[in-house]
Parts: sequence; structure tokens; C-alpha cells
Amino acid sequence: MRAGLASFRHLVIGRRNRVAKSFVDYDRTEHPVGEAWRFDGHSFLPYDDGLSLFVTTDDGRSRQIRLRWTPEDQGSIVDAIEDHVRPFA
Repeated sequence: MRAGLASFRHLVIGRRNRVAKSFVDYDRTEHPVGEAWRFDGHSFLPYDDGLSLFVTTDDGRSRQIRLRWTPEDQGSIVDAIEDHVRPFA
């Protein structure tokens, strides 16, 4: 799946970010405080409420962070993504 060409909320394509508040994604992967990556884009699948964030880690690996935007899954994380992921200072 290809990343969207638009930013997502405060996540700007090409900007480095860091995890400020740890979270667990849809695949049960933990993203600890301090994890850093460059935001490359996003996609949203409305029929499944699936949000994917496409990122590149500092060691050059492309990753997909999958989140499900529903109350029973990662909805609270997506709703407060600004608290969880912040631009690298």
C-alpha cells in the first residue's frame, strides 16, 4: 500500500518525530518514548477504520504503523496523536 501524499494532523511529510508518550499499535508493537522516525505519509481505509502511518527509522528502514480508529482499539491514541508523537526538537 502506498502512503498518502498529505500530512496527517500535525505530522508533516519529511519531518522527524519522536514518541513522547508510549503506545501500542494494532499489530501489538510497542512504540516506546524516544522512538524516532521521519514521517513519510499515511493512508486511511474507511471501511475498516484503518489508519496507517508510513515512517522511515533513523537506520533507514521503512515501517508501517497500523492503528484502528475505533474506541475499542487505538481510537484514543489517534484522537490524541499530538500527545503521543511530537516533532523532533
